[in-house]
Amino acid sequence: MEVNKVEENPACLDILSSQNLHLTEEMEVNKVEENPATLNILSSQIEENKVEENVASLNIPLSQNLHLTQENSRNHLTHDDDDDKQWRRLVEELEETIRYKFKNPNLLHEAFTHPSFQQNNKSYERLELLGDSILNMLITKKQFFDYPNLPPGMLTKLRSANVDNEKLARAASKYNLHNYLHHKMSLFEGQVKEFKDAILEYPLHSLGLVDPPKTLADIVESLIGAISIDSDCMNTTWQVVNFLLEPLITPEKLELNPITKMYELCQKNGLKTRFVDKWAECGEFEVYVDEQLVGRGKSSGKKITAKNRAAHNAYFKILQILGEKATIANRDGIET
Repeated sequence: MEVNKVEENPACLDILSSQNLHLTEEMEVNKVEENPATLNILSSQIEENKVEENVASLNIPLSQNLHLTQENSRNHLTHDDDDDKQWRRLVEELEETIRYKFKNPNLLHEAFTHPSFQQNNKSYERLELLGDSILNMLITKKQFFDYPNLPPGMLTKLRSANVDNEKLARAASKYNLHNYLHHKMSLFEGQVKEFKDAILEYPLHSLGLVDPPKTLADIVESLIGAISIDSDCMNTTWQVVNFLLEPLITPEKLELNPITKMYELCQKNGLKTRFVDKWAECGEFEVYVDEQLVGRGKSSGKKITAKNRAAHNAYFKILQILGEKATIANRDGIET
């Protein structure tokens, strides 16, 4: 009769089943407490059940999951293929620009990888070090034979003018080598544009009045290092160097830097000169001649650039003052 009642009332059946399940679980727990080994097995089964429930809750068949994995792999491979194709295209452009074809393009990749680009790639720093030494040697050797009567001091100044950061940065800018650089520098592009605009006023060299982005000079040196290794030939390396750095500064075109030029002018005319260093405060230098302020120079980039600019401005002010004095002296001489 009780059975018939349960069959007539399904809700009662659910309650009884739940109660039986609860009792069964208590019994199982008691058994587990008596046997710790069983606890480990049950824990493992519970975890497996959770995993199965989580997978089932995704409502995605296993075959569909496998399809997604394969699709992701294909997309990754396609992306890598696209990167390879793009890099091969850039290599061809670079080789055409510098007029040299690499046997090992990996050297070119290394030469154009900035230290900020962290993707398990070698940066250009080692090649830059090598290129710097080779460049100095090649330029010195050329000048040694081109100007046999030039003393060592002048050879040193001439070499410096042809291998300093501004000269190399001009070469990189001229051939847009920065466009091929792998980097993660947010300000770099703006610095390059600012440098390109600044050098328009100085066709050959600014003599320290412009502050070039060092990275531009670095990639020229790293490129030279890469070519020297790839070609294993100094003559071939020199051909590329000569092409990139044209026109080279000659003794006739070599000018004194603004500070030296200003000092020589003052010494010649018996004027006392002193600099006031305010760069730490406001990025500025002041120049006084006979205790009169004659020039200011400012730069947020480098201290030496600010000092050069101050000397440059002072030089022309001193010439103006000397000219006015000469005019007055001539006038007084004529009147007397």
